[in-house]
Amino acid sequence: MEELIFLLFVFFAGLIGLTVFLNMVPIGLWISAIAAGVNISIVTLIAMRLRRVTPSKIVLPLIKANKAGLKVEVNQLEAHYLAGGNVDKVVDALIAAHRAQIPLPFERAAAIDLAGRDVLEAVQMSVNPKVIETPVVSAVAQNGIELKIKARVTVRANIDRLVGGAGEPTIIARVGEGIVTTVGSALSHNEVLANPDDISKTVLGKGLDAGTAFEILSIDIADVDVGRNIGAELQTDQAEADKRIAQAKAEERRAMAVAKEQEMKAYTQEMEAKVVEAQAEVPHALAEALKTGKLGVMDYYNLQNIQSDTDMRTSISRSGSDDLLTPPAVK
Repeated sequence: MEELIFLLFVFFAGLIGLTVFLNMVPIGLWISAIAAGVNISIVTLIAMRLRRVTPSKIVLPLIKANKAGLKVEVNQLEAHYLAGGNVDKVVDALIAAHRAQIPLPFERAAAIDLAGRDVLEAVQMSVNPKVIETPVVSAVAQNGIELKIKARVTVRANIDRLVGGAGEPTIIARVGEGIVTTVGSALSHNEVLANPDDISKTVLGKGLDAGTAFEILSIDIADVDVGRNIGAELQTDQAEADKRIAQAKAEERRAMAVAKEQEMKAYTQEMEAKVVEAQAEVPHALAEALKTGKLGVMDYYNLQNIQSDTDMRTSISRSGSDDLLTPPAVK
């Protein structure tokens, strides 16, 4: 019984040890590498385990590169893996570039991958250019007519400028700016409608791909639509604004005239009140003069006669002027 227990213990201990050994030493992966003609030692695979590197992430891309005729070292792949890169995608990009006869060293491909760009897509775009469609760009010609333009930009990835180069949004923004500038310099929107290829030639000649990760091959105008008459709308708005300003100034002048009229009325009423007040003081002054002897009775009568004579002359002059104004009767 004790011997049976001992044999079971030895069996399970050996099974556990074999499992640990196979986990630490990927025998199957090593055999696959040897069969594919990749010279890699079992010690190297164990060292990968110790460095927390998944051996399959290194060996399988290495086999792929070796079959494609590329010279890639294990240390290069392992270093790129430890840096957080995608080893399999880098190797695929190297194979695609090699087949398309595009010079692409491993260091550059690894740098592009670590920069956050899809290096395989970049190589594919170098072989097969990509068409970028811009959103509708609104531009106004010098005659005030708005044009809505949509363009298609054919670009090819520039491998040498993928690290540090601007992306698609920059290309779209520059093309839109070029369209606005070109249409804005046209005297009439009819010129643009008659020759839309002039926009492509002008924009393409500005070197819009400078500092970007792409090379612009062509710019084609896909659609041109006539929009609003911006110039007429601006003139209408300006006329409305001028009208409001004139109305405000007229209202201000009217208010000032009304205020002046009220002021004159108040002044006239004040003068009339002073005249009435002065006339009311005349009898008191005459009484005081008679009382103090400064004015005699005869002087007062003479003053009254003069006043009556003056009133009579005034009445006669008024009646004479009315006779002159009345036309003679027709007999």
